[in-house]
Amino acid sequence: MEPFDTATVLARVMTTGVVMSIEKSDRELPGLERLLTKQSGRTHAVLVNSRSGALHAALAGQGIGHGDEVARPGLDAKDRSFLGYLGITVADAAAGGAPAYETVALDPGNASRIRDLTRAATAPALVVDLTGLGFGPAAAVLTDDERIWARAERLKIFGAYDLRTMWTQQEDATELVPGVQFNYRLSPLVAACVRMALSQATRPAPVTGAAQ
Repeated sequence: MEPFDTATVLARVMTTGVVMSIEKSDRELPGLERLLTKQSGRTHAVLVNSRSGALHAALAGQGIGHGDEVARPGLDAKDRSFLGYLGITVADAAAGGAPAYETVALDPGNASRIRDLTRAATAPALVVDLTGLGFGPAAAVLTDDERIWARAERLKIFGAYDLRTMWTQQEDATELVPGVQFNYRLSPLVAACVRMALSQATRPAPVTGAAQ
């Protein structure tokens, strides 16, 4: 994004006075969720404030936690260390098994191909690192499984409620509450900038007179 575009987006968000993800009238986070699901073809999107948060949410959404083992060959040292912190063991590549999640990292060079990049993924959860678009850190978990989505939403806001039920506090779904509670909420300011960058990247290039 050009500096002018960034300034315009930030001014728009700041003018609304809604700069926290817990605000009931926020429109930036739902807007980015809709864009990601539309561009990827997935049913649900969970927005978080880091790639590690998305990795955690993808696993917690499937009920995978301390003492469990996942099949995920080719992990880099950082991800392997984070899974170790969570108490999750990574299975040896020779052991086989379907991966619990897959990853995609978006940047200005590949964001226009988000549908192609996500189409090949077959794991229940897809971790999408959005930081490369120039803002953040920011990430998302994309899934077609409503239960994974519901669990991941709980994880990112201290576990008691999600952003849609915290205002009424009437929902009682104790089976969705994670054992340890985290704050992985993404800022609407970051969401707005990521949304603009992603929209611009996926916008069809204008046809010039010479190309007509």
